[in-house]
Amino acid sequence: MSDRKVRVRFAPSPTGALHIGGVRTALYNYLFARQHGGELVFRIEDTDSHRFVEGAEEYILESFRWLGIKFDEGVSFGGKHGPYRQSERRDIYKQYVKQLLDSGNAYVAFDTPEELEAKHTEIHNFQYDAHTRLLMRNSLTLSKEEVDKLIEDGVQYTVRFKIEPGIDVHVNDMIRGDVVIKSDILDDKVLYKSADELPTYHLANIVDDHLMEITHVIRGEEWLPSAPLHVLLYRAFGWEDTMPRFAHLPLLLKPEGKGKLSKRDGDRLGFPVFPLEWHDPKTGEVSSGYRENGYFPEAVVNFLALLGWNPGTEQELFSLDELVKAFDISRCSKAGAKFDFQKGIWFNHEYILRKSDDEIAALFAPIVANNGVNESIERITEVVHMMKDRVNFVNELWPLCSFFFVQPSEYDEKTVKKRWKEYSAQQMTELADVLESIEDFSVENQESVVMKWVEEKEYKLGDVMNAFRLTLVGIGKGPGMFDISAFLGKEETLVRLRKAIEVLK
Repeated sequence: MSDRKVRVRFAPSPTGALHIGGVRTALYNYLFARQHGGELVFRIEDTDSHRFVEGAEEYILESFRWLGIKFDEGVSFGGKHGPYRQSERRDIYKQYVKQLLDSGNAYVAFDTPEELEAKHTEIHNFQYDAHTRLLMRNSLTLSKEEVDKLIEDGVQYTVRFKIEPGIDVHVNDMIRGDVVIKSDILDDKVLYKSADELPTYHLANIVDDHLMEITHVIRGEEWLPSAPLHVLLYRAFGWEDTMPRFAHLPLLLKPEGKGKLSKRDGDRLGFPVFPLEWHDPKTGEVSSGYRENGYFPEAVVNFLALLGWNPGTEQELFSLDELVKAFDISRCSKAGAKFDFQKGIWFNHEYILRKSDDEIAALFAPIVANNGVNESIERITEVVHMMKDRVNFVNELWPLCSFFFVQPSEYDEKTVKKRWKEYSAQQMTELADVLESIEDFSVENQESVVMKWVEEKEYKLGDVMNAFRLTLVGIGKGPGMFDISAFLGKEETLVRLRKAIEVLK
């Protein structure tokens, strides 16, 4: 194994939107591949034709484009191991089904769904295995002539893997260590169905991983029960020397910690569980996405990387390149990771602070324009500089700082009640005269002149500044008052001051 080039794969089914847990699995595969100078393959597992959803494959690819997770080969990327859609590999799988049948590692079963249901009723906890297979209608209990005749007559059948009891199956897991499972608890899994001439997940996965030279299989914890079957299949094919190493990642849990994270949790608590907004073509339901909710892709990647993996340091903010350097799959937790969506919001805030004012202004400018304001990018950048540390998302800027661009049309009742005293109109009228006399309307000069006036008049500074804020902003919020008035300029400041005096007196 050591002299083989590291090759990992991410193999989703096109059955709908990509769950955020799947994104994390793909991310860990990407980090592992890049760290070892290896390759990441994108494969589509579409052997279950009944569950196929139109548009899901392109949605998954677009999600990774947005997140910046790049694949080296696979569906839409090309490569020498194609085709990369399992539905296009039928003839390949048939060869390997025949190989298992010829070697006696698999057998043909003709049991109908009704017959299987009857057995479940008859035998408590029925399992199709070494103890029950000879009670069933299959090539182990029928003659070769009977089997051939049934197949010739077009009777539908499945091919089952023949698991022998009494074997300790060792799964060498990079996170969980040596996992030992007794073969007695495994059933004779269906590997192939004649109805659609397609293999099941188990056979397709093993054959594809072998032919695509996959060296490590990094996947969710939910696939751990199938790992011993996959080990036995590798042995049955005589591929032990090329068997990949497994790593089963911890589950993403509900924010409360009990149970697997679901879309319902996101709907209930108001956070997305999909990378992009998803429009279900069957139901018409629209589910929210991280991109449309205003998250930066870098923040989502950083947030997900630390759900179930610990760098062993206090560092929390990582670029994708830094994650590649720091990632160590043995530091992944065995226990499930609580999905702390509030931490995801924190990460987005941190990335707003990390980005330049120009970058944030470029994102904010269309929002300003959509609100009917024609303002220069330089002025918008000034506002961003004053306000970006107060928001978690760029789309929160407008409600917070629209007053920089639009005069207040009304004055907040609570603020008026608390901040507008019986003498405020008189003080604001005097302040307007003071400001009108100032030629240099810079922050520093305004502050110097106004503070001197407040001192001479022996006014309470809080009373003056709170009333001043109300006149310019319409509510008791915003950055320093002279930052606001300097941005607005003398003319606009005086217009707002005098309008407020007129309305509030």
